[in-house]
Amino acid sequence: METDPDSLADPSETPGSWSENPVWRLYTEYATGHRYAALGAVATVVGRAFALVPAFVIGLAVDAVFLAERPYALPLVPAGLVPDTDVGKLYFSIAILVGATVAGAVASWIEDWGWSVFAQRVQRNLRVDAYERLQDLELAYFTGNRTGDLMSILNNDVNALETFLEDGLSATLWILATVGGIGLILVGLNLSLTAVTLFPIPLLAAFTLLFTRLIEPRYLSIREEIGDLNSRLENNVSGIEVIKSEGAERFESERVAEASDEYLSANLSAVKVRITYFPGLTVISGVGFAVTFLVGGLWVLGRPVFGVTSALTPGAFVTFVIYAQQFLWPIIRLGDVVDDYERAKAAGSRVQGVLSREPAVRDSPDARPLEVDRGDVTYDGVRFAYSGETVLTDVDFAAEGGTTVGVVGPTGAGKSTLLKLLPRLYDVDDGAVRIDGQDVRDVTLRSLRRSIGYVSQEPFLFYGTVAENVRYGTFDASDGDVERAARRAQAHEFIDNLPEGYDTLVGERGVKLSGGQRQRLALARTMLKDPAILVLDEATSAVDTETEAIIQDRIAEFAADRTTFVIAHRLSTVRTADRILVLDDGRVVEDGTHEGLLGTDGLYANFWRVQTGDIASLPRAFLERALRRQAVVDLADDGSEERSD
Repeated sequence: METDPDSLADPSETPGSWSENPVWRLYTEYATGHRYAALGAVATVVGRAFALVPAFVIGLAVDAVFLAERPYALPLVPAGLVPDTDVGKLYFSIAILVGATVAGAVASWIEDWGWSVFAQRVQRNLRVDAYERLQDLELAYFTGNRTGDLMSILNNDVNALETFLEDGLSATLWILATVGGIGLILVGLNLSLTAVTLFPIPLLAAFTLLFTRLIEPRYLSIREEIGDLNSRLENNVSGIEVIKSEGAERFESERVAEASDEYLSANLSAVKVRITYFPGLTVISGVGFAVTFLVGGLWVLGRPVFGVTSALTPGAFVTFVIYAQQFLWPIIRLGDVVDDYERAKAAGSRVQGVLSREPAVRDSPDARPLEVDRGDVTYDGVRFAYSGETVLTDVDFAAEGGTTVGVVGPTGAGKSTLLKLLPRLYDVDDGAVRIDGQDVRDVTLRSLRRSIGYVSQEPFLFYGTVAENVRYGTFDASDGDVERAARRAQAHEFIDNLPEGYDTLVGERGVKLSGGQRQRLALARTMLKDPAILVLDEATSAVDTETEAIIQDRIAEFAADRTTFVIAHRLSTVRTADRILVLDDGRVVEDGTHEGLLGTDGLYANFWRVQTGDIASLPRAFLERALRRQAVVDLADDGSEERSD
């Protein structure tokens, strides 16, 4: 089955029902039953209950203490606790106000702690799970997507979800508790005036619905532009040496400025909608409150409004007005929640797009550990296509265990791809790759990749020490094992001359080391792993000829009892191989030893003439074909490894 090129276009593509409500789906998977969320929720409700006390007590004090229009009675407070004198009732009221304020502050602290811990832990689990899923995805996913986009999902989008979980959920519960509590109190105080207070609600709801429809696509655009900008910045920081050596600083500054302008434009588009929405909410709410104050004030004065009147004391009116303002403010605050939710929804769809993607290369249900005996490797009718374009066709060969097989061919012939099928960095579309008769798709990935040592032309070093990079993958290796592996890779001498020896930091991606030094560390890493099968993809291309000769001697010693594949442009590297495969246009066109292939006077023999400087003996057809191939390579714009091997 060929890789679908469209599946590589967007790392956040969300299949099926995940796109309907990604925030809710993520919440149900990561947040339900969380004890810190429950703690925050309880504290939110309790805090709102204490926050509602002052207005009620103030209104009661006005009517009972100052105007003597009703008795001093508080719910849940026994009458025996209420002082008899007006001054005593005033002090008692103040004590309740202070007590409610302190209790509310404590509840607020618990609320913030509970929601913050909850959000931070969910953020941590979500980021780890998203990374683990990314790590499980096939190599084609990464060659088809930009690093900046993936980093944006793991950082910016996960952080946006954390912000909503910490602030948005608590605010939602705060709004519900406030509106519910105040609504009950308002109804108890004056049902008619409550109906007037609720008048703006339908307008606010309609305005909010319009806002969500306008803002959602804009926030999605912002998330995408963040990914584009991160990709540009990551690419430029990684390529700073080339930028400086080519004097391209102004060109790259303009490209960063262009990406920043796109991000700015997306943000301003959202800002225009947002800054219209919040003042609109304020105006609607303010007009509603003014109407409530007018109607209530007229009723306190005993005047009807449109023929309707209602008994209302000054103290009850003061309480009602305070609560009415508190009632409308949460509805305005709802705009912030909706805004945060739409941001989280846009981010959640991208995160869930990663979490819901199934790896194309994974263990089969009945996969078993690989058992390597002789180390025979067989390619049986292998065909492979990348992004819809065929790379390998009808590849058949069998390599006996313990032999060294050279793989050569022109650029773009499929050499690297051929051997990346062995550890299942890609899966074949047709045919099979077998090790000692076991189809690599029928064994566990872990056992397969532990049995294969792969050293690429451009080895990757992690930020850390030399020893940590050599030990990477064989984490329990002793210092002595690390040093022995470095000696076998001809790396100990230069390591010993570093400022801190094996404890020297190599820098980001090994930037403090030369290309040849990085290659030798990668060889040491593989030798420490001691794999049954060894794959060397131009593994000594960056070292000088003298060092290469020494390394090749060590490699020959190391490879003596294991199956080894060597990809090389320098034919001297594979001259002594037991067997050499010549690839051209994704097919094995020649197969034999160095001397045998020279005797056939084919493609390999022409490569040998090129490398020995015997250009005059090359057939005209070979030179013309090389020019055509180079033109095709120059036009290729996908940057894939399959075209650089």
